Amino acid sequence: MFKDRIRLASLEQKVMTAGQAARLFSDGMTVGMSGFTRAGDCKAMPVALAERAKQETLRINLLTGASLGNGSDGLMAEAGLLAKRSPFQVDSTLRKKINAGEVLFCDYHLSQPAEQLRAQGGRPVDIAVIEAVAITEDGGIVPTTSVGNSANFVAQAKQVIVEINLSMPVALEGLHDIYIPEDRPNRQPIPITEVSERIGHTTIKVDPERIAAIVITDAPDSPSTATPPDAETNAIAAHVVQFLQGEVEAGRLTEELLPLQVGIGSIANAVTYGLAESSFKNMTMYSEVLQDSAVALLDSGHLRFASASSVTLTAPVMNKFMDNLERYRHQVVLRPQEISNHPELVRRLGIIAINAALEFDIYGNVNSTHVSGTHMMNGIGGSGDFARNAHLSIFVTKSLAKGSDISRVVPMVSHVDHCEHDVDVLVTECGLADLRGLAPRERAVKIIENCVHPDFRETMASYFERACQRGGHTPHLLEEALSWHLRYEQTGSMRETADVAV
Repeated sequence: MFKDRIRLASLEQKVMTAGQAARLFSDGMTVGMSGFTRAGDCKAMPVALAERAKQETLRINLLTGASLGNGSDGLMAEAGLLAKRSPFQVDSTLRKKINAGEVLFCDYHLSQPAEQLRAQGGRPVDIAVIEAVAITEDGGIVPTTSVGNSANFVAQAKQVIVEINLSMPVALEGLHDIYIPEDRPNRQPIPITEVSERIGHTTIKVDPERIAAIVITDAPDSPSTATPPDAETNAIAAHVVQFLQGEVEAGRLTEELLPLQVGIGSIANAVTYGLAESSFKNMTMYSEVLQDSAVALLDSGHLRFASASSVTLTAPVMNKFMDNLERYRHQVVLRPQEISNHPELVRRLGIIAINAALEFDIYGNVNSTHVSGTHMMNGIGGSGDFARNAHLSIFVTKSLAKGSDISRVVPMVSHVDHCEHDVDVLVTECGLADLRGLAPRERAVKIIENCVHPDFRETMASYFERACQRGGHTPHLLEEALSWHLRYEQTGSMRETADVAV
C-alpha cells in the first residue's frame, strides 16, 4: 500500500481515516500543525477535528508555522475548536473571532516559537500533525512545500500524525534542509555563511514508534492570492530599484547586492518583479517565502539561488515549479523557519529586507499588525526578525487606503511593531525616504516630503511645524497625535472634512 510513500513496512498498519485519527485528540491539548503561508498545511485533520468539535466539547491550543490554507483556520474557529492560536494567521473568520475575544491569539516573531518550545516556556506539544510527501525507510518524514515549525513540533510531540499528500510529487524529496540548533548552553554557531549551504538532513527525523496515525490525502495547497502589480506598486518597485542602484554607484553594494528577504503580499511581490527588470545580476535570496516573483527572478537568470521556509505560488506558477523540480532543486532549499528567520544569520549574511507596513509615522515607527491600534490583522510574521538585524531594513506601503480616505502615513502610529531604530528606508508610490543617520526632526522632513500623499501633505506639515514649536527631541502634539485615527473612526475618513469630538 503506497510503497513509494510509506517505505517502512511496519507503519502501513498505522493508516487510518482522518475521522479515526481525530479520536486521538483530547480537550485542552496543545497541537502543532505544519503549514507556512498557506503552503504544506494539513488538509484532512483540520476538517475532521472541526467536525468532532461540533459534536462534543473539544478545544485545542493550535500552533503552526504561519498561516494555513484551504480555509482551515476559519473552519476550526467557526466550529469552536480553537481556544488559542499562534503565531500568524490570515483568515477573515478567525480574525473576527480573535478581535471579538473568542479566540486568544499569541503574536510572535516567526523565529521565536521553536525556541520557546525548546525552552518549555509554554505547554509542550501533545500531538504534531505534519503533511508529508513520504515516510522513508528509517521513519524520516519528507515535508511538502514548507518546513515552518514542523521539525520542532515533531521533536517535542508525544504523538505524531502524518498526512501523506498524494498530490505532492515525490520529486520534492531532497529539497529540504532540516537543521535544529543544539540546546543551550552548549549551542554552537549555525554554520551557514553562504545562502546555498546545506547543513542538515533532507527529512524530519522521528522515532517511528511515535507515529500514531497516517492519513492519506490528495489535495493541493491553496494558491497564492497575491495580485498582479499595478501602477502604484510598480512605482514603489521603481523607487526601491533606484535606491539600490544608488547604493551600487556609491560603492556600498555590488551588482549582486546582498541576499534579499521579501515579505509576503502583493506590494513586496511587485518589488521583486521590479528587480527582474533591473541591472542587478547573480543575486541570492534568504527569505521566509518564495512567491511568484522569486520564480520569475530564477527564470530570468537574475537570481542564482533562493533559500526559504515555504513556496507559496499562484496555481499556474506552482504547476510550472512542480513540473520543473529537477531544475529548481539546484537553485532552491527549504529550511525550518527558525533558521530562515534566525537573527544570527540575518546579521551575518547582511540581508536586504523588504517588508510591508499597514502604516508608518513621521519618525519612522511602523505598524504591521493592528488596524487603528486595536484590531489584529494577521500578525507580525517574520518582518521583525529581519528588520532589526538586516543590512538594510526597507518598509513599503501605498500612501492611501480605503479609496483615499486613509493615509497610511500618520503623525503617530496607533500600534508599534517596528520602532524607528529598526527602520532604514520607507517607501510609498510617492517616493522614498532614506532615514539612515538622521535625527527625528530630519526624518520627519524626509518622510513628509517624499512619502505622504499630496492630499495629506499640507496637513501633515502643519502638524509637524506646530509640534516643533512646542519642542522636544521627537516633537508631538499629544492631543492631536492620534486624531487622524479618531477622525476615521467617527467619520469614515482621515480627511479634515468633519469635526472630531476630542
